[in-house]
Amino acid sequence: MGSAYTTIAADAIARFQRLLGKRVIFITGTDEHGEKIATAASAQGSSPNEHCDVISQAYKMLWKDLDIAYDKFIRTTDPKHEAIVKEFYSRVLANDDIYRADYEGLYCVNCEEYKDEKELLENNCCPTHLKPCISRREDNYFFALSKYQKSLEETLAQNPEFVQPSYRLNEVQGWVKSGLKDFSISRASVDWGIPVPNDNKQTIYVWFDALLGYMSALLEDNKLPSLQNAVYSGWPPSLHLIGKDILRFHAVYWPAMLMSAGLALPKKVFGHGFLTKDGMKMGKSLGNTIEPNELVHKFGPDAVRYFFLREVEFGNDGDYSEERFINIVNAHLANTIGNLLNRTLGLLKKNCESTLVVDSTIAVEGQDFKDTVEKLVEKARIHYENLSLSSACEAVQEIGNAGNAYMDKRQPWSLFKQGGDASEAAAKDLVIILETMRIIAIALSPIAPSLCRRIYAQLGYSEDEFNNLNWSETKWGGLKGGQVMAQPKPVFARIEQQAKETENAGEAAKKVVKKKEKKPQVQKVVEA
Repeated sequence: MGSAYTTIAADAIARFQRLLGKRVIFITGTDEHGEKIATAASAQGSSPNEHCDVISQAYKMLWKDLDIAYDKFIRTTDPKHEAIVKEFYSRVLANDDIYRADYEGLYCVNCEEYKDEKELLENNCCPTHLKPCISRREDNYFFALSKYQKSLEETLAQNPEFVQPSYRLNEVQGWVKSGLKDFSISRASVDWGIPVPNDNKQTIYVWFDALLGYMSALLEDNKLPSLQNAVYSGWPPSLHLIGKDILRFHAVYWPAMLMSAGLALPKKVFGHGFLTKDGMKMGKSLGNTIEPNELVHKFGPDAVRYFFLREVEFGNDGDYSEERFINIVNAHLANTIGNLLNRTLGLLKKNCESTLVVDSTIAVEGQDFKDTVEKLVEKARIHYENLSLSSACEAVQEIGNAGNAYMDKRQPWSLFKQGGDASEAAAKDLVIILETMRIIAIALSPIAPSLCRRIYAQLGYSEDEFNNLNWSETKWGGLKGGQVMAQPKPVFARIEQQAKETENAGEAAKKVVKKKEKKPQVQKVVEA
């Protein structure tokens, strides 16, 4: 779920930027080299290539299930990526930043990284993977990271937005100020990797290789794989989005590597937090990992995306419990949004033949409701811009709350019964609430795209109209008199209802209902 969390957040950010009319290249993929991959493949009785084919396809299927609309998917076993890595290595070598030396230290296979003893736990255990590091001595090629000490200090001091959130910047500055050490960028003991140019007995260190996936992914299929063409296709990136456990690689090693190669740095590196489950750190050894495949197949993509982006303040650690997941999703998506739309369309069908009586701009004249909604829309926009995804969700939820409060205050069902002017006023009230739903469908679409597509369809719009939306269309006034709405149909069913509907499909469905009734038990925790 950790990897899925990063990708869901990146997708929401990319979707918002597209709504603003910007050209977006959203890159994801799989880094496929290194000792850890080779060991996993061997354990499965397959070759590393076969293993990576299976894993990368599984990720692509998961991203499809989670409504991830990436633009580029890079595999580091792609020949064009290897060409970029070798050219980059040669550039750094030509800059006298690579040399050969012996190295001995404690190595974490899971991190693919040598560790300082002072950062390890008892018995030399890695603090991230809780497994003992192994002592290793090798004759490797090294990158002269220490040469870029001053340059990195200046970059971090002069560009405080380079690493975010600010507390991550402080962490990175601490690492740099404590003194940078050159690091090994090749492995003599690992066969599964890109060979070092002019030395086939060594392979390039997996991180030196993998980081360049951000660049090789930019290459067009019909272009020669070169750094120049990659840069031309969109470098540097506006945002690197990563988990905090790999911050050192992205905010220290990577910028220094780019400086050495004479290439521009990313504009921002954002390190988000870890996920826990029922208050506990997750791990396979604890048997409490969250499997995104299971979540999305049980609850659907909108619920999964919304919960993690709404409930985890982006940048901080966040916790998952199934009870809270169900409560939040039901309250926000099924009740506040889904139920408001359904009962409004029901009243429109019963009293107005599903047709809007006036333009939404006319319906709201003389009221301050429109101003309330537009202020909340602007609030959401600012939060999206600042990567405050949880706060953006909250602002959109406030629009839904305002719509429900308006409905309860005006009670159009009673006004229709009175007839005459009261009935005309009630018809206008329905237009106002449906215009509010139209705006919600746009403002929440980066977070829950499938749900918002269904809302837009209920309002009588086509798939193409939804796909071509722009943020400017959150401005009040989209719905016009005479527009015919679709027949009322729930856009988001309560989770326990879903479980009951599939009760006969197997034990998994029954467990959803049972877990809703129990207090959450202490279970798993996973890194995001």
